[in-house]
Amino acid sequence: MSLRVKDIEEIMENYAPSKFKESYDNVGLMVGDGEEEVKGILIALDCTLNVIQEAVDKKCNLILTHHPLFFNRPSSITKDTLQGKKTIELIKNNINLLSSHTNLDSVYGGLNSLIMKKLGFENYSTMELSIAREPGDNVTGVGRLAILDEAISIKELCKMVKSKLHIPFIRYTGDESWKVNKIAVINGSGEDFFSISKKLGAQCIITGDTTYHYASDYTEEGISIIDVGHFETEWPAFKMFGELLQEQLKEKEYDVEIIISEKTSRVYKFK
Repeated sequence: MSLRVKDIEEIMENYAPSKFKESYDNVGLMVGDGEEEVKGILIALDCTLNVIQEAVDKKCNLILTHHPLFFNRPSSITKDTLQGKKTIELIKNNINLLSSHTNLDSVYGGLNSLIMKKLGFENYSTMELSIAREPGDNVTGVGRLAILDEAISIKELCKMVKSKLHIPFIRYTGDESWKVNKIAVINGSGEDFFSISKKLGAQCIITGDTTYHYASDYTEEGISIIDVGHFETEWPAFKMFGELLQEQLKEKEYDVEIIISEKTSRVYKFK
């Protein structure tokens, strides 16, 4: 059975409705033709030039990213800008680009939920529920607050996070001996949710993209910050979602392979 780009759009809209995106966000089909038949799907965190070339090499004519190429409408598309170069390369190589961002973060089975599964947290609730949710929906929204049966030390928690996410280094604040049993997790950039984390009683916040003064102030108030990185809180979960999407396609009897990008990698390097 032929799979078209608009079929993937429909699957993604059913899984993570666009109404759940944040106001600043842009999701859906960025570049392409909804009627085009999909030959292969490449899953990547960002639409980089290397990822576009990877799609060409692997004969994927649809790239599904978490981060959108366009947050705002561009005034022009030229090779004078990186965004323009990417757009031209996509069109030139007949590659469609679809993005699912904060809407996919928020829903049940989305990245917030998947990163909790990856970390092994089972008992948790949503920190800030979406205003677009339906009555009775107590899940859809940003951030998750885990409640542990037994308190764990910051030292033990850091070790666990590194092991579960397969990362060599993390940044953390606070004393290694501090014991915590309420842990806030915000994938990507989480500083905007530090205040609500504190109000909910979080003793530790796991996220990425933290800055010195926020980390310093909250640590002084007795809240540990574990900064594992933006990439590290999203890519493991997005890869898990790619596997779930492959299962959905098989259930619908679409014979299209989903390929996890090998060109998606962390920006920062460590020594």
